[in-house]
Amino acid sequence: MKKNKKEKIIYGIIGLGRFGRALAEELAQDGAELVVLDRDEEKIHAIREITENAYVVRNLEKATLEETGIKNCDVVVLCIGEHIDTSILTTLSLVNMGIPKVVAKAQSNEHGQILEKLGAEVVYPERDMAVRLAHRLETSRVVDFIQLSEQINISKILVPEKAIGKSVIELNLRAKFGLNIIAIKNGNVVTEHIKPDYVFKEKDILFLCGKKEGFAKLSEW
Repeated sequence: MKKNKKEKIIYGIIGLGRFGRALAEELAQDGAELVVLDRDEEKIHAIREITENAYVVRNLEKATLEETGIKNCDVVVLCIGEHIDTSILTTLSLVNMGIPKVVAKAQSNEHGQILEKLGAEVVYPERDMAVRLAHRLETSRVVDFIQLSEQINISKILVPEKAIGKSVIELNLRAKFGLNIIAIKNGNVVTEHIKPDYVFKEKDILFLCGKKEGFAKLSEW
């Protein structure tokens, strides 16, 4: 599968476990071009409902990977973290192919450190889901939570009752909690450019960015 300069980004997904399958479905819904590999023929047959470029592979050796054309992808996500030896060797092969971005699933910090040294971007699906759930349990008003780094987080929360009727400048989340408002959604209306005189309304959903400590203070408030 070759990519012309004017075509959209091509994503490669290796491994159709729960993580890989969910990722493929989400990307397909966004209209992305996909190349998918797995050794399970039934899984490949099922995934062909969303992409024609789905291939059964007996192994993940470099020669096999090259035959599938996955080296023409802009981004390849390796979703087989539970098989650490295979994960490491396959990551090395993908990086050596010159693929612009290789993302690899890791099972532990040590596994992730090795993958990073090989040149991959590392994800920890189970840990990240646990972090998101923990923050949702901490306060009933948190709708979703994304950890961008050890310091920067993005949270999607229902507007605090104490904020309703107050303006952005009155509430001053930046000064009180070190949190910045990225956007505000109410129903189907999303406001991205937040003015100081915006008055918070019931059912507003706030998209906030800041440190974990700031969100903790907001939760207490």
